[in-house]
Amino acid sequence: MKHLFVILLVFVFSSCSKGIENTKLSGPVFGTTYAVIYDAEIDYTQQIDSLFLAVNQALSTYLPDSDISKINRNEPVQIDHHFQTVLDASKHIYKETNGVFDPTIGIAVNAWDFGPKGRISELDSLKIDSVMQYVGMDKVNRVGQKVLKMQGAFLDFNAIAKGYGVDVIGEFLESKNVTNYLVEIGGEIRARGINIEKDNSWRVGLDEPRFDGEQSVYKAISLHDEAMATSGTYRKFKTDDKGNRYAHIIDAKTGYPSKTNILSVSVIAKDCMTADAYATAFQAMGIEKVTQFLKSHPELKVFMIFENNTQELETLNLNDFPE
Repeated sequence: MKHLFVILLVFVFSSCSKGIENTKLSGPVFGTTYAVIYDAEIDYTQQIDSLFLAVNQALSTYLPDSDISKINRNEPVQIDHHFQTVLDASKHIYKETNGVFDPTIGIAVNAWDFGPKGRISELDSLKIDSVMQYVGMDKVNRVGQKVLKMQGAFLDFNAIAKGYGVDVIGEFLESKNVTNYLVEIGGEIRARGINIEKDNSWRVGLDEPRFDGEQSVYKAISLHDEAMATSGTYRKFKTDDKGNRYAHIIDAKTGYPSKTNILSVSVIAKDCMTADAYATAFQAMGIEKVTQFLKSHPELKVFMIFENNTQELETLNLNDFPE
């Protein structure tokens, strides 16, 4: 669901301090790209590719033989720890956000032609109502390694899977005693330790919201043993006959694309899976509800870029998001 890319300043400013160099790996994954930078001389490309393959096999709705695709067809599957972790986290965040974050909304995402398949032509309120009867994480449960769900319900972890993939690679590096690293997949980031080439914290840039398809840095921040994810609406949206923009993020309460003045939401959390899910949820919740929600969630730092009534850009920093 996210098509926002965070520019890694560590690549822009690549000069080394004291002649020390990180290992840098990159390539395609999950329909986007990844970059891994770490303080070790061993090339872990093969192991990282194997981990990506395992996560994809569990969670990708674009693979017809993946576990999630089989479950969506109501075929019996013994789910692995990747699927269990993401499902359990999704259920928890679903409850925390009072249903705003809901991976079963995928059936409506598809109906609006924002997903991999299942577009409904001449979509109207009756067709949306027929789709929404299958939406709700209360219709999906896990019993051990089995998923029990309502016939017709459709799971889509696209709003959390990239962040989870970032965590998987980060945890792998930590298992190899790598303490200084940065992992990025399609703009979702997890950083630990420091950038040894700079002998300083990891510096990353937030993308400037632009509707012309170009890319530029809005501002740079430092990450300290944290993860960050960003959800943006300015790269993928629909416009009605009155010129109103509707986000690709579907409102789980109504089944319609979210009409919002929020252009991007960046969330910092301890792990990237959590940051990823909340970035999507906050995009749909709106500024007032997010502000209230964060009063009881000080562990989440949030930065929003939005359009005011005169279509000028404004920003909002919540819970001490780094300047």
